Amino acid sequence: MWNVLLSFSGLVALIQLLFLPFFPESPPYLLLQQGDKAGCLKAMKQLWGEGNYHTEFDDMMKEKAVTKGTKIMNVLEVLKEPSIYPQLSTMLLLLLSLQLCGLKIFQTASLQESIIPYVSLGVAISELVSIIFCSSIIDRFGRRILLWGGYLLMALILVLLETSLLL
Repeated sequence: MWNVLLSFSGLVALIQLLFLPFFPESPPYLLLQQGDKAGCLKAMKQLWGEGNYHTEFDDMMKEKAVTKGTKIMNVLEVLKEPSIYPQLSTMLLLLLSLQLCGLKIFQTASLQESIIPYVSLGVAISELVSIIFCSSIIDRFGRRILLWGGYLLMALILVLLETSLLL
């Protein structure tokens, strides 16, 4: 039943891929990152229907005023900031504990006991690299393009995987 399981996640990715272009950008993103007040109000109306959104808009404008002097940092600058070390160590601890939970999965997959720690370490390192890589390219290309491309790639890979399982 692996093919049914993989088909289901591929179907969900395909549905998300088809509907994503019709959704508006996030109103806070449009206002705070892009500085587009008219686009922000238009997105609010599209997401929440007709109504008076001046309170929410004013709150976002206050947030924009507060964050106006702050510098947007990239991933490497964030990693060098000592004030985030407690949060970073918590995330790394969580990532490592999740990898230890995955040991049972590798045992169930009939991998040799001697290589399971290396496979688990490889998965953890690849996840960490992908997190850093994805975080840095989100700022460069924007969320919508990356979500659309990610869903397209996920759907294609799952179709290829499903086809290879059937053959």
